[in-house]
Amino acid sequence: MAQQRAEETRWRILEAAAACFGHGGYDATGVAEICAQAGVSKGAFYHHFPSKHAVFVELLNGWLGGLDDELATGRAVGGTAPEWLLTMASLVRPVFRAAEGQVPIFLEFLTQAVRDPAIWQATIAPYQRYRAFFAGVIRKGIAEGTLRPVEPDVAAQVIVSLAVGMVLQGVLDPQGADWPRAAEEGVRMLLEGLGAESKSGGDS
Repeated sequence: MAQQRAEETRWRILEAAAACFGHGGYDATGVAEICAQAGVSKGAFYHHFPSKHAVFVELLNGWLGGLDDELATGRAVGGTAPEWLLTMASLVRPVFRAAEGQVPIFLEFLTQAVRDPAIWQATIAPYQRYRAFFAGVIRKGIAEGTLRPVEPDVAAQVIVSLAVGMVLQGVLDPQGADWPRAAEEGVRMLLEGLGAESKSGGDS
């Protein structure tokens, strides 16, 4: 029971901090404001987080954690490299749902990443993991013959850029399109260019 209460307190602090950061910005928000919003004491706050900065980084990690979860699901799926990519593209819907209504805090993440090297590193590290992961998928496809020989790291950069661009558009203009469907179609178009059969096209 005590552990459950502690987890609930931690969650309330994170929710309150997200609301405060999104409304007033990171710099203008103090620990006292977060505590008042969450209905907790400063002692409770510092029991869970050493600083406001730590709360902000935790929120950022939570934002990006959904992508890690989807990649983990994709890793568990068997099949060829193109099948992996299509499966992972179909798993992005929860990411877009989680992004709904998060424009203010998302922009605050970007603003603080420019100013704070630690936040920048926390922001960029997951994307470095994603590029390494997708480069591995491309190498697998080349080895099995389902993808034509390309530079794996460059292809991975394109895949991650596509994903990030789609998520950014989904955050800023959620009603502008069916973004999960657009992401899936984008991967299909990309695979048309990467497909092994395309390397012989026009050469015969």
